Amino acid sequence: MHIHLIGVCGTGMGALAGLLRDAGHDVSGSDRAFYPPMGPALSALGLRSLPGWDVANLDPAPDLVVVGNVCRKDNPEAVAAHERGLRCLSFPGTLNQLFLQDRPGYVVAGTHGKTTTTAILAQLLHAGGRDPGFLIGGVPRGFDRAARLGSPGAPFVIEGDEYDSAYFEKTPKFWQYNPRVVILTSVEHDHVDIYPDPASYRAAFEGLIARIPEDGLLVAYAGDPEVRELAKQARCPVRFYALASDDCGDVAPIYSAALAAVEAGAQPFDLFGGGSFLSRVYSPLSGAHNARNVLAAVIAAVEGAGLQLGAALETVPHLAGVKRRQELLGVAGSVYVYEDFAHHPTAVRETLRGLRSLHPRGKLIAAFEPRSATASRRMHQDDYPGAFLSADVTLIAPVGRPEIPADQRLDVDAIVAELMRAGKQAEATPDVRSVAARVAAHAQPGDVVVLMSNGDFGGVYDEVLVALTPLG
Repeated sequence: MHIHLIGVCGTGMGALAGLLRDAGHDVSGSDRAFYPPMGPALSALGLRSLPGWDVANLDPAPDLVVVGNVCRKDNPEAVAAHERGLRCLSFPGTLNQLFLQDRPGYVVAGTHGKTTTTAILAQLLHAGGRDPGFLIGGVPRGFDRAARLGSPGAPFVIEGDEYDSAYFEKTPKFWQYNPRVVILTSVEHDHVDIYPDPASYRAAFEGLIARIPEDGLLVAYAGDPEVRELAKQARCPVRFYALASDDCGDVAPIYSAALAAVEAGAQPFDLFGGGSFLSRVYSPLSGAHNARNVLAAVIAAVEGAGLQLGAALETVPHLAGVKRRQELLGVAGSVYVYEDFAHHPTAVRETLRGLRSLHPRGKLIAAFEPRSATASRRMHQDDYPGAFLSADVTLIAPVGRPEIPADQRLDVDAIVAELMRAGKQAEATPDVRSVAARVAAHAQPGDVVVLMSNGDFGGVYDEVLVALTPLG
């Protein structure tokens, strides 16, 4: 059938478009712009790309219209689709009805680490011969696309986004993912445009856990107090995991990992199960947060899908990450330049710690664009200065949502002042265009630069590489 996606350039929607194409459907999609990385990926799929919102995009009438949650209720295509009586579904509703009815959902949920952990779990199951389906909310480096059908009846691994489904369906996406095995990485109040307080945010995860059947599995991070409390509500078995150094309260994790010093770009850790040493593991993904991600995925693969532990661990050294997660853009002027999606203070802190462990020498220069609905507001005002302490130099661009009232908007100057009081170099850039020049002014050969934004950071990535080139 002909399926049209409104808002197709979102990472999840773009991945869904690929799934629909693989399932034999005629797929078209519209969006405001077809920006990378998803725009080129959609072109490679041969998708009919229709720039802009236009009712003409619904001619001839599609059999199904998938309305992305980027669409507001006044979107002209969505309005016309409803007025014409066309069948309309949300993104998760489409996944549920077309792909998940007869397949166990392996859902990776949590405030942090979802995308990377989903990609790792998909790689483990693929290497283990399970031929899983998957849908990843990013572009994985270990596969040629962000989604794959896999074999009928095989596990379907999916990034469990807690955001609402659509303007006409105000429920969390992951409630519709037929969860049988769930990884819960963390729960920190986020998406304040949808969840005004911590209780409403927590309720979304309570609903997910309630949907795991008694013979399912919950893989839960014991170092997060919210996760520990939520896990008490599970009807199914729970497997807690953590690093040996994590504060786990009154919970004794069944699985734990003790980090060792980075070796030749790999993060080694000792894996323990039931208090006994199991294996030394070498992960190519740096940082404590990625060790937790690997550990969670290994547990889900072994205890949820029945992989042999040895086979799963043999795959770990060959794991590939996800684009925009500590992704090395290039080396210019002998300066390493990374891109990362980090925007929440916890993600910023862990990303910087990971890069510092990978590059212990040279300055670490962090350039940050507060752009998400949460990052643009003051709800984490006091947390950001501490998040940047691993960086030697911090550059903060203007808030990406100037429409937020000034008294609610993140105070960039206050963060800069706090970092300077802590003895760090920090500055607020007047605009994103000046970021490249400021990075080049601070950088020297051997330094490391990371550009952090959940948006496109004004497209400064190439400009930074060009500005650094003369340093070499």
